[in-house]
Amino acid sequence: MANTFKLKTDTGVGTSLATTYTVPGSTTTIVIGCTLANIHASANVNCDVQIVTAASSGENGDDVYVIKNVPVPYASALEIIEGKIVLETGDVIRVKSDTASSIDVALSVLEQT
Repeated sequence: MANTFKLKTDTGVGTSLATTYTVPGSTTTIVIGCTLANIHASANVNCDVQIVTAASSGENGDDVYVIKNVPVPYASALEIIEGKIVLETGDVIRVKSDTASSIDVALSVLEQT
C-alpha cells in the first residue's frame, strides 16, 4: 500500500459549490488539513465546506457539511479540520462562499493506494 501526501488547492471560490477534491479510484484518502483564506479586497465572507459521499463507497451517498455559513474575516484564514476525515473512492469535497471569487482553499491529504 503506497502512501502519498498531496496538496490540493482551489483559488477564487465563489457562490457556487466548487469541487476542490475528488478521491481517485482504488484510493482511501485521509484529510489532514483544510485552510480557507479570505482574499476579498475589503469584506468578511461566510463559507461552506461539504463532503459528498459516493454511494459506491458503501456509504449512503449523503451530502454533509463540515462547516456551514461560517465567517472568515477580511484578510484572514481559517483552519477547519481539528482531527482527520477518512474518504473513499468517489467522495468529493466542495467549497462555497457567499461572495464571488473570495476564498482560496488549501487541502492537505494523504492518499493510500
